[in-house]
Amino acid sequence: MQAPSGQMTGPALRALLQDGALTGEWVLDPRKSTIRLKTKSLGVIPVNGDFRDVSGHGTVSADGEVTGTLVVASASIETGVSKRDTHLRSAEIFDSGNHPHFTFTVDAVRPSGQDITVTGELTVRGRTKPLSFDAATTAAGPGEVCLDAQVRLNRADFGVRWKGDGLVSRTNTLIIHAVFTRR
Repeated sequence: MQAPSGQMTGPALRALLQDGALTGEWVLDPRKSTIRLKTKSLGVIPVNGDFRDVSGHGTVSADGEVTGTLVVASASIETGVSKRDTHLRSAEIFDSGNHPHFTFTVDAVRPSGQDITVTGELTVRGRTKPLSFDAATTAAGPGEVCLDAQVRLNRADFGVRWKGDGLVSRTNTLIIHAVFTRR
């Protein structure tokens, strides 16, 4: 069975996982994928950035188990303000020199209602925390699956604090559009 195109519901994804239609190796297409950071400065001013260097891969086993890794280069953040980008990459925030990557390791993907729940561990600045979030999946065509999610994080959980901490929201949102193609 080939993955259909269009939005997949939880039951449709469950069927594809169970009948082996998604079995195999999958690789993130960095040209089609985006990871955006959204936060607020001074409580009201939106700050948006794009991570320009992302990679990843995943495996779907014959029994429908999903594992994988998503890697984001911390220094690849671009907000459109070079001074802010330099500060974000500095030891005070992302510490890109010592921690060049954020890594999300996927332990499981489970259908849940109309969507899926992704469970794993996120490592930022050397700190690893469990993370679970809901996502929507779309089969964009034969051999291509998209995952879209908005993930809210507290940056303090990962040691991202600085002297101007009260000026920027601790809650940040990652907007993920990940496109995987069959290897």
